[in-house]
Amino acid sequence: MSLSMFHSYWTVFLLLLFIAIVFWAWSGHRKQDFDEAARLPLDDEEPVVTAEQSGERTDA
Repeated sequence: MSLSMFHSYWTVFLLLLFIAIVFWAWSGHRKQDFDEAARLPLDDEEPVVTAEQSGERTDA
């Protein structure tokens, strides 16, 4: 096998691999995982819990 034939096979293999990754990423099965990952930068802070939400009584 010549070096140029090896390069041709390698290029075709990488192209097919790229297409497979694109289909995997855009499939509907991955949508929830990617939506959760997209929210990570926004969800890094602890939510503030008020007295009403925690169920504590406040006598004001």
